Amino acid sequence: MSNKSTVKRGFGSFLSVFALGATAGAAAALLTAPRTGRDTRAQLKSAALGLKRKMGRAPAAIRAAGDQTMKAGVAAYDQARSGVTRRADTV
Repeated sequence: MSNKSTVKRGFGSFLSVFALGATAGAAAALLTAPRTGRDTRAQLKSAALGLKRKMGRAPAAIRAAGDQTMKAGVAAYDQARSGVTRRADTV
């Protein structure tokens, strides 16, 4: 099994556990909240809209992280290549 698939599976498991914990916490908060049904629905609607906005920004953040990673990879490759070239020139 490759390290890459292990990392993907590990991240997926983390995300699943995180989502399950968030859902359980939200359910507990709703069940113990001293609010009327109308207030609770208004709060849920507000939270859902906020989550929708955050999720809309997520692809841009992921894309930016990917770009940054790509630049770091290219820089590391260039540095390694120049080191090999310098060593080859000295031989």
